[in-house]
Amino acid sequence: MAFIAALLGAPLPAIAHPHVFAEARLEIVSGADGNLAELRNVWRFDDIFSSSVLMDFDKNSDLKLDHSELNEIAETIRTSLADYGFFTSITANGTSVPVARPEVFHVDFKDNQLLVFFVAKPEKTLALKGKLAIGVYDPTMYTAIDFAKDEDMVTEGEGFNQCKRAVVRPDPDQVLAENQANLTSAFFDDPAGTDMTKLFATRLELTC
Repeated sequence: MAFIAALLGAPLPAIAHPHVFAEARLEIVSGADGNLAELRNVWRFDDIFSSSVLMDFDKNSDLKLDHSELNEIAETIRTSLADYGFFTSITANGTSVPVARPEVFHVDFKDNQLLVFFVAKPEKTLALKGKLAIGVYDPTMYTAIDFAKDEDMVTEGEGFNQCKRAVVRPDPDQVLAENQANLTSAFFDDPAGTDMTKLFATRLELTC
């Protein structure tokens, strides 16, 4: 994954299983106009990866990340995630919805863990109608974005009052069995190139 390579200063290998882990929370917010307003993301990265970030960006070697260092990390991640749709997947009635570059993007470092906060929005107005599916995942499978509880994917706003919601956690064995013909060696060598990683990702489905 590009932003991992940038943070670690390492070349990007073709890898089909996660090496970085993050616990996530996603708040999906509706506007008063009945459209999807924004997706508020919080990611908490594992200790090992967080320590590597501290080592790389602690320019004054005080074992802390000051404001300027945190800003540099935030911009590095935001720039690199652009190549991967900011790990954000939105589909409306089966059609993919592009995501705009986040204007709000912050990081923090607490209890030896890197925290990432950002707000994603669809590029164009998206009405809360029909069937929507929203997920957060790394298409390269280098980073595992985990929603530990269903309550970590929430909706906020009156626009969702008429929507039915369900958190879907695909069974990997079932996904492999149902897509065996399509999951060729190319998928395992370069998951991002096949765009099939989303089959394994946790998502929130809304029927409005």
